[in-house]
This record gives sequence, C-alpha cells and structure tokens, in this order.
Amino acid sequence: MDVAIVGVGQTPFGDHPGLGVKELFVRALAGLEGDVDRGWDRDLLDAAYVGSLSCGQGLQLGNFAPALLDAAGLPGVPALHVENACASGGFAVQQAVLAVASGQYRCVLAAGVEKMRDVSADRGRYWLGVSGDTEYERLAGLTFAGVFGLLATALCADGVIRREDLARVAVKNHANAVDNPDAHLRRALTLEQVLSAPQVASPLGAFDCCPTSDGAACALVVDADLAARLSDRPVWVAGIGAAGDRLALHARPDLGRLAAAGRAADAAYRSARVAPDDLDVAEVHDCFTVAELVAYAELGLCPLPEAGARLGAGEFDLGGRVPVNPSGGLKAKGHPIGATGVGQVVELVHQLRGDVRSERRQVPGAATALAYNMGGSGASAAVTVLSRERAA
Repeated sequence: MDVAIVGVGQTPFGDHPGLGVKELFVRALAGLEGDVDRGWDRDLLDAAYVGSLSCGQGLQLGNFAPALLDAAGLPGVPALHVENACASGGFAVQQAVLAVASGQYRCVLAAGVEKMRDVSADRGRYWLGVSGDTEYERLAGLTFAGVFGLLATALCADGVIRREDLARVAVKNHANAVDNPDAHLRRALTLEQVLSAPQVASPLGAFDCCPTSDGAACALVVDADLAARLSDRPVWVAGIGAAGDRLALHARPDLGRLAAAGRAADAAYRSARVAPDDLDVAEVHDCFTVAELVAYAELGLCPLPEAGARLGAGEFDLGGRVPVNPSGGLKAKGHPIGATGVGQVVELVHQLRGDVRSERRQVPGAATALAYNMGGSGASAAVTVLSRERAA
C-alpha cells in the first residue's frame, strides 16, 4: 500500500463560539498547508473526503462536503461527505487511502469537522444518541452514557475490571492533555476526584465521559511519487482495517466486548504485516473510560482481565510499554465527532515525525503507530496503522 501522509493540520478542540464549520475547516486546512515540507500546490488535489455526523447545528446536511471545499476556495474538487457516527473521521481517512492506493487519484484530502458547543445540552444528547439503536434503545430513553454504563456494569459485575481501573484511564489521559495546546480539557485529575465526581450513568461519573467539542482536522494523502516530491519526512500508511457489528446491544452475543474493534484491528495488522507487540504508540477511542480498557483487549495489547493491573503499572503511560492516547484522547483532548478520527492521525503523524510540540508527550523513537476510531456504541470501527518507514 504505497500511500503516505505528507501534511496534517487541525484546530484546537474545544469551544469556538465565533467560528462556524466552514471557518474551522479553513483553519485546519491552512495548518496543513503550512505543514507540507516543500509547499503544496492546490491544483494537485484530486478529491476530498470529509467526516461529520451532523455538525450539531444541522445547517448544511445536503452537499455538506462541497460546501466546505467551496468555502476553502476549492469548488472544483470532487468532495464526499462520510458519515459513520463517531468513526466518520477514521473512515474518511481510510476512503482517502483507498482512493490513492487504487490509482484513481494521486492526492486526496481526508478531513473531519464538527460544531457541537453552541447547541443545547438536549440537542447535543440527541445527535449523540441517534448513533446508537434508535428503534429500541433511543426511544426507550437510553443515553449514550447509559450504553457505556451498561458495558462497565457488566464488566465490573463479572470482576473483569474495577471502578478504580476506569478512573485511572481518566487520570492518565488528563495528565497527557495538560501539555497538549490543542486539547479541550487541559486539567490534571486525581484518582479521588474522578471517583468522587457526580454519577452520570452508574458506574460512570462525570470524569469518565468525554466532552463534546468544536474542531476540525485534516491530512493530505498522496502516492509515493508525490510523497518524495512534497515531503522530507512522509508518514506511510502501513495498513488499514474496518469492521462492523450489530447496532443494538440486545442483539450482541457478548455485552462485554466491542467486537468490531477486534476484527478491524486484525485486518489492519494483517495488512501492515505487524503485530500488537510492534506498536510504539496508539490513539484509541475513549469516549468513555470503559471503552479504552476494552480497547486494550480488542487491539491485542493485553487480555481484558489484566487491563486494570497493566494500566496501574504504567504500561500505557507516556514512557510505558505502549503509550496510549498521548494526546489526551477523546476524554481530554476532546471529541468533535467528525474530526476525532482524523485528529488521531494528526497526533500520530507528529509522533512518528518526532515533532510533537511538547517534549514530555513525544514518544522517543516511535516508528509504528495505531489509530482506532469507533462509531456509536461499537457498530463500526476503523483501525489504521502508520509507519515512519516505507514498506520494502
């Protein structure tokens, strides 16, 4: 898969009350243009894939991607809106990769954007909730926090994880976000603060849940010839994998799993010809703290019954065996739904190039990285493996 990423850009994730989705997109694209080593001629762009759930506002549902490209001064570029709930960004990246790998295009923009902070809490919960099963779960009043509260309850009841394990995920990711200028919640937390926070959906408290955010992110995906022409330090797409699962929780054979993540990871590892032990750093979908613990198992980093102990021992911290979510993850970097999966790739490109702005967050010598982006309560998953080195 001779495909590379030669430039990335993103806005800070968080509150942007004075900016709409078009302005956020244009700012992220401007950051990308400044990130390409030898400059980028816009005439090279063949196509764009833009991830978004709804932008919260619902201002431009039809022809959403063309509207953004038009705002950026690129009205002639074919653009496709990619919607796969919270995995929209990850799937936009993979569509761009496949378009280049197929030979159809040479230079493709993968982007994601969401505007969520200027809608009411009820409206925000609605847009999140419709990513789960609407017929049985949503209409019965089950919230998204409730979905993951059920997952955490089942695992705690079986003795697979403990409440303290969930809290440690939040503590780790908030500590990472303190040094990330693009993070929404740059606030360190103690274990006691997480455990004593108001409950949202038992056993999950306020600090077990990611924020909703405004933000945009983008990556320029090119073939090998353009990579050599545009960049001194391209990051190569080693492999991709995607999978789906039953949408409704009651239809799944095991409530304690996010099986689509496991299938997508297996496919990505095969495609990249690597194993979990080869990873140096990972960005995983931690919309709720329990989702990160389950991700350790689904991605092959450790068995789920060992997840809490290994987390407590520092294996997934900065400086640990495999640092997970050095950006702060969704939990603290933020979760502008459509931009999240692309933002994971932005972070990992910087990690592999060794140019993370904070020395503390830089994983020294990182050569192989994984991004895992999940849609809704796990009905879709996209896993992308990136490498500093081009495959032989």
